[in-house]
Amino acid sequence: MKKLLTAAITLLTASTSAEAHFLLLKPQNDIVNSREIRLTAKFTHPMEGSPNMPFRIDRSGAVINGRTLPIEWKEKKIAAAPGSKEKVPMYIGKLKIHRPGVYQIFVVPSAYFEPAEQKFIRQITKVYVEAFGLEEGWQKPIGLKAEIVPVTRPFGLWEGNTFVGRVLFNGKPAANIRVEVEYYNKEGIKPPNQALVTQVVQTDENGYFIYTIPWSGWWGFSAIGRGGKKRYRDGKLYPVELDAVLWIKAYPKPGGVK
Repeated sequence: MKKLLTAAITLLTASTSAEAHFLLLKPQNDIVNSREIRLTAKFTHPMEGSPNMPFRIDRSGAVINGRTLPIEWKEKKIAAAPGSKEKVPMYIGKLKIHRPGVYQIFVVPSAYFEPAEQKFIRQITKVYVEAFGLEEGWQKPIGLKAEIVPVTRPFGLWEGNTFVGRVLFNGKPAANIRVEVEYYNKEGIKPPNQALVTQVVQTDENGYFIYTIPWSGWWGFSAIGRGGKKRYRDGKLYPVELDAVLWIKAYPKPGGVK
């Protein structure tokens, strides 16, 4: 009985840890008035700060008015965890801003194998940047296999705003899908318990979800999906989970506002 209980706890811990993986895709800001945007991409546990995990960018770009612009990436090695000698890649990107408008920036990473879940997972990730004050086009999907389409404008948000998004897999609304939410925790905030590391909401029958942003900073939403083409590993065929990830920024309330 003791061995069975220990095995169950180990499996539960592995499963909980696996849920916290997020591909972070963060621009220098969500609203810019410059001719170039700097971007950061890394595969990590945003709220806990580590571990960082290896990944590769298979495809990326910035969509504006139906046109896809290239992003220039440079690899940078970082520690897998504080004090660790193991190094993993993250990426620093540059995007040239050619015109005013909304840039839907996306990254399609390589799939990673998750032993605890016996499947591959690929997190297709987006973030929005509004340049030079032109706000048109943020409501339109860009045709990714897994995609969160915002219903609330995905930039210029206050803390306390309620964000509404719609999850699409292969262009169709995804009903009753788990959506995990995490804060990009650069300040080393310690949640009181494990349940507060990852918040969870669910889509309705039409693929919509709702979340109220509790405080300022960058917040990630990961819709846990399905539907990827199966892949081989060590001679065995495994399913591929496609997740749709979206990052938004919330600004702090002005001084004097209750």
